[in-house]
Amino acid sequence: MLDLGGDTGALIVHTGRDLLGREIEVSRPERQGEPRTHSAVRERQVLDGTFHSAVYPDLPAGTYTVWWDDDTPAGMVRVGGGVVTEFTWPTSPSGSSD
Repeated sequence: MLDLGGDTGALIVHTGRDLLGREIEVSRPERQGEPRTHSAVRERQVLDGTFHSAVYPDLPAGTYTVWWDDDTPAGMVRVGGGVVTEFTWPTSPSGSSD
């Protein structure tokens, strides 16, 4: 259960099974120097089957960088207040020509 409302939202990063257990970090670009928030990719059972994701509850609304690794962004996402925002893990890092 997620506590949403006002200026607080949540983010779900959907991944493949290959990232099970990996910690994925997110941060707000406008808050340089602020520690990154991280969450582990977990297997989740739902009525439609199984999926893998990292969940970030209670995020202040704003733009977030999702980090591929310590130095490389996977992408950017805007988290809205009172809603759950979803981001699909890319096949290569943001800006990569792969």
